[in-house]
Amino acid sequence: MDIYLPIANLSVNALVIIGLGGVVGLLSGMFGVGGGFLTTPLLIFYGIPPTVAAASAATQVTGASVSGVFTHLARKTVDVQMGAVLVVGGIVGALIGAVLFRLLQQVGQIDTVIAILYVLMLGSIGSLMARESIQSLIALRKGASLPARKRRHHPLVAALPMRWRFYRSGLYISPLAPLLLGVATGILTMLLGVGGGFIMVPAMLYLLGMTTQVVVGTSLFQILFVTMVTTMVHSLTTKAVDLVLALLLLIGSVVGAQVGTRISMAARPEYLRIILSAIVLAIAIRMALGLGWRPDEIFTVQLK
Repeated sequence: MDIYLPIANLSVNALVIIGLGGVVGLLSGMFGVGGGFLTTPLLIFYGIPPTVAAASAATQVTGASVSGVFTHLARKTVDVQMGAVLVVGGIVGALIGAVLFRLLQQVGQIDTVIAILYVLMLGSIGSLMARESIQSLIALRKGASLPARKRRHHPLVAALPMRWRFYRSGLYISPLAPLLLGVATGILTMLLGVGGGFIMVPAMLYLLGMTTQVVVGTSLFQILFVTMVTTMVHSLTTKAVDLVLALLLLIGSVVGAQVGTRISMAARPEYLRIILSAIVLAIAIRMALGLGWRPDEIFTVQLK
């Protein structure tokens, strides 16, 4: 069942793309991650150009985040004030990312930069997740429990001026900290097509010191609006958003997320985390190898 992708300018098997979206949705439901950081590499492995993969993945993340945001708003687990600061920072970051994206396109290095950033990002995240998971498994086998994390913001955050009260998060910190965090996430969203939740959530917990009850909902709130802006900027500047591709991915991810949620309810979280870290590290290794592989066919251009 082949279908033509007008922006990617190639024909793909629609069932395979839906299947890729289903795999990402399955992982999202099982492990509680947005899945955007897996979508782009999987699309690249399938043969989608990295620029189109990154731009279209951001569109898919937007669609997948809508229901989650409304659910958390209904449960009052969103710090709207904190989320608004993060969104402002994310929009600024997306605009900066758009400039970087265009510059890298003009020098012909955008595909290489996307691959390198993914290798560094997935390699570091996978290593940290693996270490934490192994520590949890060892403690589980010994019947011990890991020490509870003390909720406090980082000393660098405490040193920033102009403090605000974020009542829902239980914080009294400078808005510059979440603003800068939003900028960094916006740049990554624009360049890589990720939602940024896998960076945002740990940063909100360990740097800002937010309460765990509002972290996921606030992260989704920021992701929804920033990926919307990113999609619009990509459409207006890079012209790399393939809506047909994004729609196929969204169909698969919605179905996969439902299945993954049921699996997660029946499995131990320690084992799920170690599986996810292995998947993330495997993708990072595969992308690193792809940077050094010699292509089967080498084309040269001669000017006369």
